[in-house]
Amino acid sequence: MTLNPEETAMVEAVRDFVDREVRPVARDLEHANTYPADLIDQMKRMGVYGLAIPEPYGDVRVSTPCYALITEELARGWMSLAGAMGGHTVVAKLILTYGTPEQKERYLPRMATGELRATMALTEPGGGSDLQGMRTVARREADGGGYVVDGTKTWISNARTSGLIALLCKTDPEAVPRHRGISVLLVEKVPGVTVTTDLPKLGYKGVESCEVVFEGARVPADAVLGGREGAGFAQMMRGLEIGRIQVAARATGVARAAFDDALGYARQRETFGRPIWQHQSVGNHLADMAAKLTAARQLLLHAAERYDSGARSDLEAGMAKLFCSEAAMEIALNAIRVHGGYGYSTEFDVERYFRDAPLMIVGEGTNEIQRNVIARQLVERGGLAY
Repeated sequence: MTLNPEETAMVEAVRDFVDREVRPVARDLEHANTYPADLIDQMKRMGVYGLAIPEPYGDVRVSTPCYALITEELARGWMSLAGAMGGHTVVAKLILTYGTPEQKERYLPRMATGELRATMALTEPGGGSDLQGMRTVARREADGGGYVVDGTKTWISNARTSGLIALLCKTDPEAVPRHRGISVLLVEKVPGVTVTTDLPKLGYKGVESCEVVFEGARVPADAVLGGREGAGFAQMMRGLEIGRIQVAARATGVARAAFDDALGYARQRETFGRPIWQHQSVGNHLADMAAKLTAARQLLLHAAERYDSGARSDLEAGMAKLFCSEAAMEIALNAIRVHGGYGYSTEFDVERYFRDAPLMIVGEGTNEIQRNVIARQLVERGGLAY
């Protein structure tokens, strides 16, 4: 995998931003659960919110491997920053791929600059991974002029700070099979759309995750993504391919931060008259962590390259999300072990990595769901392509 010079420069710029601006303040912001407004503004100016948006709507579109590496760098500094742009990118890809010319003109230029931020609304309080069983319904008004939306979505990242919601809902609740009655509506903050609750979380602090209620929210007829009712489930599944690559990149960034901190600590911490990395049990942890981190990075880039080929990549994205997230959890735990008692202290960052890592296991489709996706695709494709 080779980036072009412009992409390499952008990854390096984000890496410098993380080391200079993010890492010195992330611990305090995270512990205080403070929204990182200044850091988000800098990300906007750097073009991070327009990474998936090409000309004529934006001017910094990059390859998916580059996007993954930039996401990894942000997560290395503070995973919440990578989460603050993940759903936004999925929505940008959905509009770019399926949107009408009017939808592209209306939203993409402002999304490219970060002036307009977007989020997805898929999960419901009682639904979990069963998206086809959702209860949020958009009913056509009697005069055919638009839709009235009712329902509740939960775990919606950036809900308060986003001005556009890609809402997965039922426009035909009686459709058989169920997915044919599902559409994506591009919903702005109109009356009847209320962010009701900020959900308390183990990690992923600073950036809000909310419950959003739609109660008699009137949405114009041209809000249907691509102007096609009943296509929303397939559209969103394609969108989740880039979403799962992004989550895999976030996990890789957390794993990398945990490994780097563990290696640095093992080199400078001494017991029994020598650096602790020389003790076999600690050295073995470091070796295993390095091997899994390297494998995770390669699987991530493989999925990113597959996505850019235009081929269906739910198998590759699912494998990357599964492996990278599980590796991040294990590496974060081993980083605590290497630090010993200090790993349990809030004065060190490894406890934050350990709290952030589980999100990638259960978010963007649980890893149990990923295994189902992978198995189904293996059977349909007749195995792996080498």
